Amino acid sequence: MIAYRRTALAQQLVQALQGNALLGDAHNGLFLAAPRRTGKSTFLQGDLTPALRLAGVEVVYVDLWADIRRDPGALIAEAIGHALQAHLGLVARTAKKAGLKAVKVAGTLDIDTSTIGQINGLTLVDALRSLQQAAGRPVALIIDEAQHALTSDAGEAAMTALKSARDQMNRPGVVNLMLVMSGSDRDKLLRLVVSAAAPFYGSQIQALPPLDTDFIAHVAALVEAQRPDLVPVDRAALQEAFTVFGHRPQFFMAAMGAVLSPLSGHAGRFERALQQAARDQQAQDEAQMESDYRGLKPTEQTVLWRMLDQGPRFRPYDAEALRFYREKLGRPVSVPQAQKALESLRQRTPAMVWKSARGEYAVEDVAMHRWFQARLAAGRWPPASQPGSLPLDDR
Repeated sequence: MIAYRRTALAQQLVQALQGNALLGDAHNGLFLAAPRRTGKSTFLQGDLTPALRLAGVEVVYVDLWADIRRDPGALIAEAIGHALQAHLGLVARTAKKAGLKAVKVAGTLDIDTSTIGQINGLTLVDALRSLQQAAGRPVALIIDEAQHALTSDAGEAAMTALKSARDQMNRPGVVNLMLVMSGSDRDKLLRLVVSAAAPFYGSQIQALPPLDTDFIAHVAALVEAQRPDLVPVDRAALQEAFTVFGHRPQFFMAAMGAVLSPLSGHAGRFERALQQAARDQQAQDEAQMESDYRGLKPTEQTVLWRMLDQGPRFRPYDAEALRFYREKLGRPVSVPQAQKALESLRQRTPAMVWKSARGEYAVEDVAMHRWFQARLAAGRWPPASQPGSLPLDDR
């Protein structure tokens, strides 16, 4: 993968997080949404993190999808604990040599040196305050795929604790704790901010700008430097292919390498071959979603259909949903049957449905919404052998 830096965007976000932007609320929490594989994590780690460190900020990064088997609340606590331990290492060793069991951070908080980094008995609020005091500079906590925190009670509690830490550590004109939350699904991320019960109620979700014409110009310049015989590269054609690839640099660059390879057997301009590769990838993605849908049992198909149609308004067991299931299947569906279908969709590999700790459901892959809307607009929904009917074989 080529290195492409988004330095200007990172600098703008650093200013906003520090409270230096004229307008905006990023200093109270920056919430960024971007589809999967569009460079979100690369930007957070490769651009925003270095920019924050250059600005004198202690950065803690945690990806809640790094190990989906572990509780997201534990992952957040562990990341903060490791950062705290790194700063208190020398203090802790000195204390142990002196026979002391606990040390003070900036003369205020006793920390058991035998449990530094484990957060045993130490709240996230106190841990973050301790980290800021030990580091002697502001702290930025970047949580990638933050919506996953809502899948457990501990994760939800961690989000509430982070809001409390922000409120306690920051004051007008002074930002000691910066929070950056990213997510690959705007609808799921909204659950952190949209209701009065949400931990960050009132904050706004912003779309992370996709890679744009500057990225395409960068790629084209690399091709022209390495392959003078292809000068000039058709930048408009590359942009079109990149758009069809869903602005996903990994797929785009893999296809670029394939069509430019001396082993490809391709002759002539490579841009058309790249555009065809993009269309092939799009068709493959859509075919996979159709295959996955067709492979579901009728009740599972119908529940997923309702979920795709309703989006964030989806309520699996209300009267309207039960009426929808009955109309599409030609028979009643009980609440336990709908529950069983939802659980089956969650247990698939990969999972097709996401569930929060509060019992809220959403489609796991947001790309399915785009696929559904496109087929619906074309009059090609549902993807069944006889449109509008589903076999009754899963009662």
